[in-house]
Amino acid sequence: MTITEVSKKYGLTPDTLRYYERIGLIPPVPRGKGGARDYGEESCQWVELMKCMRSAGVQIEALIEYAALTQRGDETLEARRTLLVRQRQQLSARMADMQASLDRLDYKINRYTQLMGGESSKSPSSDPSPQSKR
Repeated sequence: MTITEVSKKYGLTPDTLRYYERIGLIPPVPRGKGGARDYGEESCQWVELMKCMRSAGVQIEALIEYAALTQRGDETLEARRTLLVRQRQQLSARMADMQASLDRLDYKINRYTQLMGGESSKSPSSDPSPQSKR
């Protein structure tokens, strides 16, 4: 696949794909006869993985380290696993924070609905200031 095709498929700009390759986020993409990048299945899997991880908020530095470890082979399996476990823990903590924010918003929305005389769609969760009209 060309860089334009991969760009469209994954919703990343060609500049972003070049950047990912330049900094080692994805391994070097093979080149065709004319020197243009020729993304095969493996290259696309790397792009997809990195897009997923970046969308989840995983730091570029951690992903660069992961890619470098992967290219060194099976001797780095434990280091890769450790890195991924650490990233999972961080993502889980961020998700818990987001869930707490979502619960708070649900409470406030339901409270306003009740104050306006409507029916609440969910039972309100606890709020430190349940009588607050803020």
